[in-house]
Amino acid sequence: MMKKLAILFLGIFISTNITAQNSSEKAKALLDEVSTKMGAYKNMTIGFSSTLVNEEAGITNDPPIRGNITLAGEKYNLDYLGNNFIFDGKRLVIVNKEEKEVSITDGDLEEEDGFIYPSKLLTFYKDGYNYKMGKLENNSGRKIQLVDLTPIDSNSDIVKVQLGIDAKTKHIYKLVQKGSNGAVTTFTINKFESDKAISSNLFNFNKAKYLKEGYLID
Repeated sequence: MMKKLAILFLGIFISTNITAQNSSEKAKALLDEVSTKMGAYKNMTIGFSSTLVNEEAGITNDPPIRGNITLAGEKYNLDYLGNNFIFDGKRLVIVNKEEKEVSITDGDLEEEDGFIYPSKLLTFYKDGYNYKMGKLENNSGRKIQLVDLTPIDSNSDIVKVQLGIDAKTKHIYKLVQKGSNGAVTTFTINKFESDKAISSNLFNFNKAKYLKEGYLID
């Protein structure tokens, strides 16, 4: 009897592991498909809204904060949280419109305090995460496949990330991330355009213009 039970539990254990492995492989394949498809566009313009909820701290931003980002390869121009982020592939310029200050640094934005910037939507998952397939949601007739991501580093400021992917277009629809401080940030894509005619100056910083407008440049 004990031998039969041991064989039964072993079978359940193996079956569970195989199911988990299959889920991880399917999630990885889907994420790679999305990244490859969206990354193949010459450029993308994405309009999004973001919400932050921290029930423990009693924080809820309402209405949602809106932003816009245009990406072309590694370059991007992001308007978000009152700042304009301009990255030309080598140098990052952050224009603080409220304080009228400009900071310039070499390299791209780094993940700080567990925050995933919209510019990292296509690449953040490739390093440091385990993933598995989540639920398939129906959003007003639009099928959204969820993928659950968990940081490999147990000390990460991010506890969990959930990507919602349009099952038909294979475009990212939303990103939900939960921080170790209990904060839940949600990015939802409201507008998407690809391969549009854009000015190359969009990714260049016009220093003379901002000096003329009285900005302090660091």
